[in-house]
Amino acid sequence: MSVSTSKKSKEKEQQEIVATFQKLREDQKVIASKSAELQIEQKSHELVIETLKEVEKERKCFRMIGGVLVERTVGEVLPALEQNKEQITRLIDNLQSQIVAKGKEINDFREKHNIRFQGENENSQKTATEQSTQAKSSGVLVEKSA
Repeated sequence: MSVSTSKKSKEKEQQEIVATFQKLREDQKVIASKSAELQIEQKSHELVIETLKEVEKERKCFRMIGGVLVERTVGEVLPALEQNKEQITRLIDNLQSQIVAKGKEINDFREKHNIRFQGENENSQKTATEQSTQAKSSGVLVEKSA
């Protein structure tokens, strides 16, 4: 009875390890997608800033603030856009560092619990076999005598 209990607890522990690993990977994907979203927004800000730099400062323009379209001048909007772009850039840098940290955490977790992906062991065994075969052959051709 204790053998079946230890098997069940070991299986449950393995399931928890896999679930934790998948959660870590999902967290990293969420951070990466948020970073990509902000990069798109940053490019949009850059495009608008470049366009508005060529326009007179007193010219009217419209800006969406919280879902409301507001009439302003280019001179008022341009500094705000540049400030927003800088904040987005800082956020992206912060998210990139979080992605790196999460990747390190994932790799440490993989090593700690000896997690392997499907097909990973097969490929490493094939390469080791191929390398040992290549090392054994000396590359010298010898003619067989009849």
